[in-house]
Amino acid sequence: MANDTNRFQAIISHCKEYGFIFPSSEIYDGLQAVYDYGQMGAELKKNIKDYWWKSMTQLSDENIVGIDAAIFMHPTTWKASGHVDNFNDPMIDNKDSKKRYRVDHLIEGFAEEQSATGNEQLAKDTLTAMDALIAKDDFAGLKKLIEDNKIKCAISGTCNWTDIRQFNLMFSTEFGNTVSSDGEDNKIYLRPETAQGIFVNFLNVQKTGRMKIPFGIAQIGKAFRNEIVARQFVFRMREFEQMEMQFFIRPGTQKEWYEKWKSTRLDWHKSLGMPADKYKFHNHVKLAHYADAACDIEFEFPIGFKELEGIHSRTDFDLKQHQEYSKKKMQYFDNDVDPETGKPFGNYIPYVIETSIGLDRMFLAVMSQAYTEEDLSTEEKKDERVVLKFPAKLAPIKMAVLPLTKKDGLPEIAEKIIADCKSQFRCFYEEKDSIGKRYRRMDALGTPFCVTVDHQSKEDNTVTIRHRDSMEQERIPIDKLKEIVLNAIA
Repeated sequence: MANDTNRFQAIISHCKEYGFIFPSSEIYDGLQAVYDYGQMGAELKKNIKDYWWKSMTQLSDENIVGIDAAIFMHPTTWKASGHVDNFNDPMIDNKDSKKRYRVDHLIEGFAEEQSATGNEQLAKDTLTAMDALIAKDDFAGLKKLIEDNKIKCAISGTCNWTDIRQFNLMFSTEFGNTVSSDGEDNKIYLRPETAQGIFVNFLNVQKTGRMKIPFGIAQIGKAFRNEIVARQFVFRMREFEQMEMQFFIRPGTQKEWYEKWKSTRLDWHKSLGMPADKYKFHNHVKLAHYADAACDIEFEFPIGFKELEGIHSRTDFDLKQHQEYSKKKMQYFDNDVDPETGKPFGNYIPYVIETSIGLDRMFLAVMSQAYTEEDLSTEEKKDERVVLKFPAKLAPIKMAVLPLTKKDGLPEIAEKIIADCKSQFRCFYEEKDSIGKRYRRMDALGTPFCVTVDHQSKEDNTVTIRHRDSMEQERIPIDKLKEIVLNAIA
């Protein structure tokens, strides 16, 4: 699918109208690239988190446990990890508008414009050249690429650019209200990733859990990056949530485990019923300072194929760095026998395979795939609907119970159904408007099942259950409802 701006805008509008996502602090005109999840969005987001967490820590064939590390960490953590010195993006300013751009975003935007107007070869060549220049940190070459293609500032419309410079993306703040013993202010950072909370707790988890390599530590949490050009709705934000797992392995086995986790993570995405052709792997041209292999799982959003999840072979960089800076040994004693030497593997610093997925991006991927506009018109009547075809297990509301009228004992039957089911899954009751309008509203919220209670229900304890995607209806006994929904969301 090509870049579909109209579809993307329709999804953003739908999220606002139906309580999925709101601009943060909207009554004060909002805060750029910061969003609040509404009542429906919070449910969908939680369901995605729960599905990931259960897949990692409960259903995985590997030994993986979860933690919840603090957002505030000792500032030396970020010196050891390399973020203080290396967590930078190349930026360029337009001298006329004073607007700052991330260089890769500026060039990618130009390539997208060229592709949209039929100059696909130019777009491809430009991106290829950009990747090669970024890999070499050739800032002069990047500026020349911008100037040669006459890439303009969207505000001023000019090509009057500064030189390219690096900017650190971490947010800093003050911790406490005193000055440290060495006279320095207590400057700390909001974490730019959740991974370091796992690494500094490696020994705590390994020893208290009596963990044997290979094993993994999973975490879901907030991270913060001072993106200069945050854009594209919740795809790139300054405050976001990550679902990460660090898998600790024996040195020398990283290639095997890297390939295994690539396959495992792609299978997880497909398990949600997402089409296989919506995904592709993208190998990194320039590796991060900690990696010996890295790739992204990209998803085809309405804005094109973009990174959804990263898989990295991080070597022993992180644990070795924390050992050096903390002066605490980050070693593991391996009793298993090396078949080549006949002796135990002994002490070593483990290598790490990382899987890291943005929860907000996963939310957007699920929403993008689910959003469907259908024309149901006939010769006699014009009709259409917008429906969110969520996987049933992720849907914010699993079942809506709709009494046909507000009287004759029908609301009481509906409320009894909800009382029987609400401990097992999220239910919703609505009696306002015609049944047709209520169906359409539930379609727009992605509710997989609507149950209509009518006068026949009083006579034979049956109800009509409507299936969201097919809109088919069937008459079933009330005592079968829970089983049908539970089977669908299992």
